[in-house]
Amino acid sequence: MNTKVYKNPTPTADTIIQRGSKILLIKRKKDPFKNMLALPGGFVNEGETVEEAAKREIREETTLEIRLLDILGVYSDPNRDPRKHVITTVFVGEIEGDKDVEPIAADDASEIIWLDLESVEKHTFGFDHKKIINNYLKWRFTRGTFWSTRDQ
Repeated sequence: MNTKVYKNPTPTADTIIQRGSKILLIKRKKDPFKNMLALPGGFVNEGETVEEAAKREIREETTLEIRLLDILGVYSDPNRDPRKHVITTVFVGEIEGDKDVEPIAADDASEIIWLDLESVEKHTFGFDHKKIINNYLKWRFTRGTFWSTRDQ
């Protein structure tokens, strides 16, 4: 019997939360990209939707409860994560309840950063998160969707 082993990409979910002119980022506690800025997010668990994963990851890394508003896009470049082929669905969300509640770094986050959108180009990010954030800057005006190879 010939059984073929398939190596499939792994799904993740990331979320952009904006408050005023700033977006919520974490400083990563672990490799890859330890101590670098990244969007909060992570792996989708078996039996979980990407929407559920996005909310869970925000809660685990920032203690915030959020509401998802839209999908920014899907990023599937096989080289976006050095560990393996990872595909992410990126959501745009907002804080539920008290919009001024302060997040607390937890789980994979060593620190919470509210980064002014005007200063994105001055910073280095893990994964392809700078590209994602730049796409978000366009999305705020176009409401279009984005993916790994768009505009290439």
